[in-house]
Amino acid sequence: MLALKPKQTFEFTMEELQQQEWKDKFDQTKGAVLLDVRRPDEWEEGIIPGAMMINLMDTQAFVEEVEKLDKSKAYFIYCRSGNRSGQACRFMSQQGFTEVYNLLGGMLDWKGEVGPPIM
Repeated sequence: MLALKPKQTFEFTMEELQQQEWKDKFDQTKGAVLLDVRRPDEWEEGIIPGAMMINLMDTQAFVEEVEKLDKSKAYFIYCRSGNRSGQACRFMSQQGFTEVYNLLGGMLDWKGEVGPPIM
């Protein structure tokens, strides 16, 4: 007879915020980190200044890079539309990050400053 394990459940500690609320919260959070989870070709089109890139589509590299991050910091995450950044937020929340914020609408809806990527 098979012994079934109870389903593992996760409490997500992420917030999905509209642009102005996301930006205001970022500006008010000391030591906040801005993460761009788009692909490198998308990143080259421009970034929100100060962002670092961790490409979600390169799964192994993404996991490895997330493991290096400080879980005590707040992470403000964006992508092209808000979908991949939502996935990244959920994953990071599952890994024990307590402050992750998804930018709803992503770069498609972003009305703020856009600058060149810093490699």
